[in-house]
Amino acid sequence: MRVNALDHVNIITDRLDETAEFYRSLLGLERRDAPAPLTPRNAQWMYDEAGRAIIHINSEDCPRAFDRTVRPGDLTGAIHHVALNCAGYDEMVARIEARGMAYQVNTVAAIGLRQIFTADPNNVLLELNFFGD
Repeated sequence: MRVNALDHVNIITDRLDETAEFYRSLLGLERRDAPAPLTPRNAQWMYDEAGRAIIHINSEDCPRAFDRTVRPGDLTGAIHHVALNCAGYDEMVARIEARGMAYQVNTVAAIGLRQIFTADPNNVLLELNFFGD
């Protein structure tokens, strides 16, 4: 048994369209309707260039197989952040600054890593990792 990769992150929100637009415009992900029985009104999935649905965005009233209380905008329990392996560091900084978003940069020189930390509209902390970029 092994873990191959992170499959997806699920975000529960009271701002479905704003959240989907954030991930589309900042990270260049493709927005698609989630499969049935979910509906375009209660779930949008964000796809990377390889066609993987890496971010699932659900409305507060979206049905869930494992339901629990979630309050959009509150801290996400034990999850501190979501890390994404990215490319195009300078372009990402320009996109963030053009939106007037707060962000923090960190460098881990020993492994050739530059990181950008910023938050989505639901206060989910993103760690955007750029290796050798």
